[in-house]
Amino acid sequence: MSTPSSGTSGWRPGMPGGDTLPSGPAGRPAAHAGDGHGPEMGPPTVTIGSYPDYPSAQRVVDYLADNRFPVEHTAIVGTNLTLVETVLGRMTTGRAALLGAGTGAWFGIFVGLLFGIFTAGDNWIAIILVALVVGAIWGAVFGAVTHAMTGGQRDFTSASSLRAGQYAVIVDAQFAEQARQLVGRMHLTASPQTR
Repeated sequence: MSTPSSGTSGWRPGMPGGDTLPSGPAGRPAAHAGDGHGPEMGPPTVTIGSYPDYPSAQRVVDYLADNRFPVEHTAIVGTNLTLVETVLGRMTTGRAALLGAGTGAWFGIFVGLLFGIFTAGDNWIAIILVALVVGAIWGAVFGAVTHAMTGGQRDFTSASSLRAGQYAVIVDAQFAEQARQLVGRMHLTASPQTR
């Protein structure tokens, strides 16, 4: 494989061999059938409403579906995305071992059940119990060692979620007028209830 002679010379469209794309971390991308100016675009779309939360946008699409609108031409698009990582607690070697023991115990039960199916007689309960204990021990050891190897770089547990600041309901342009009329009717019927 040849390397570029300078840091600024790399692959560019229009270069000899520019019709083939360079391979990336996921391998060589497949070329798409198009004009070479980006991915194929779908039909033009129109935003029929923006909502502060997902349930509101979902209610609009549900209302459209209830009124026989072809909802396969709609989409809910979240914008202003924010990644929120909620810290659940402190992680110690003991807690890592305990969590590993729990995971190992479940895996041990699974393996014990597999072996127990093929065991004749009353020994299948003993096989499941032994597999549970061995799985818990190995899970605890593995959890403790794995946490100790991090060297205190991440001494907490967390859960990540992706949140949008706003949700837009979009429809294909050819169905936009029909969708707007239905959404207008929805808001008219909803407003007397909110008063």
